[in-house]
Amino acid sequence: MSGRVHVVGAGVAGLAAAVRLAEAGRAVTLYEAAPQAGGRARSYFDQALGCRIDNGNHLLIAGNRSALGFIDAVGARGTLTGPGAPAYPFLDRATGERWTLRFNRGRIPWWMASPARRVPGTNLGDYLKALVLRRARPDDRVVDLLPPGTPIYRRLWQPLAVAALNTPLHEASAVLLARVLAESIGAGGAACTPLVPREGLSETLVDPALTQLRQRGATIRFGVRLRAIEFAAERAMALDFDDGREMLATSDEIVLAVTAPVASRLVPDLVAPDQYCAILNAHYRVAAPDGSPFFVGIIGGTAEWVFRKAGVLSVTVSAADRLLDTPEDELAVTLWRDVAAAYALPVAPVPPVRIVRERRATFAATPEQVARRPGARTRWRNLTLAGDWTNTGLPATLEGAIRSGFAAAQILGAGRRDAVEKSLSGKGFGFKVAPPSQPFEPRLCP
Repeated sequence: MSGRVHVVGAGVAGLAAAVRLAEAGRAVTLYEAAPQAGGRARSYFDQALGCRIDNGNHLLIAGNRSALGFIDAVGARGTLTGPGAPAYPFLDRATGERWTLRFNRGRIPWWMASPARRVPGTNLGDYLKALVLRRARPDDRVVDLLPPGTPIYRRLWQPLAVAALNTPLHEASAVLLARVLAESIGAGGAACTPLVPREGLSETLVDPALTQLRQRGATIRFGVRLRAIEFAAERAMALDFDDGREMLATSDEIVLAVTAPVASRLVPDLVAPDQYCAILNAHYRVAAPDGSPFFVGIIGGTAEWVFRKAGVLSVTVSAADRLLDTPEDELAVTLWRDVAAAYALPVAPVPPVRIVRERRATFAATPEQVARRPGARTRWRNLTLAGDWTNTGLPATLEGAIRSGFAAAQILGAGRRDAVEKSLSGKGFGFKVAPPSQPFEPRLCP
């Protein structure tokens, strides 16, 4: 194909598609309604705090092959840092107990047999019981297969699953959790090694991608909103932006990498997720003590994960709809108690804080909503979809978003089938999960 590819949406899904297409020699125009790229994974200077923060917290692991493939493609691997080992520190606020979950690097998980490495109060059998997720059916929810009330549920499965699925576990899809475990714990400890941006999300994911796109001759337009797509027969014929119409040549193609609500408005008869869950982030301007962990998981608190960044301690609460109407001053004090306990800091005074509530952060990862996820292909020959809400087989994560961008690019002839297939293998100790109920295009799931 020699036509231009119009990538609409410059979040990480759109950036991944654009980078892969430009890398393959395609002419690319990237459009973004906002004045900047990155979507829900970018950095900005917060005037109230007087410092730069990320608009959300995202933890990568070494097993995120699509995300790391994208980061490598834009030359940004050196922007990542982390503890250098597959280790996850936790604090139980109810008991004050601290521990570190330590995976061994190999694929045989002998760490489960070591009391010094596993979650306190658990035994080898508790972990093996999670293999039931291999048989998860499309309508199974997490609590159907992992019963609540056990130490391992409270101290491991719940914090891991809520963070990954961003959905209350009495509603969340067990199939999606099975996929997450297959590509993390099930792939061996080395795959679980955490990676975080050394500076910020933009420095790792956004700025290097834009630089490479410009170097490859791509056109990038910010502040242009797509109002409509004009269709005729089997093709999209024109893109109607708020500043004018872009007529498409016969060989032009589109990657629509916008949110599910926007895509549903633009594409006739599109079935897509239409229920969402919130995420709450709180960014405290305070420096953590030297030698502090990169992050801490909080059990039994209001905060769930706390991340140490340059001059900032940043909190994430997933499935946070219950907190959307809580006053900010109350949240600031409550969350700070958890942060202070995790990083051995004074409870008072509360440092300057910015609280960000995303009411529609991700699609609700319920079986009903999973069934509504479309594949990358559409019935129009020159239109593909990308976004973490499409059927990547994963929940709405960075890895899923980038994977969707790669899948859309592959359909348009810019794919690396072997690399994508490897990233979708879902193989590991005890976990080889079935393909999604509506396999995304291309059909590469095992």
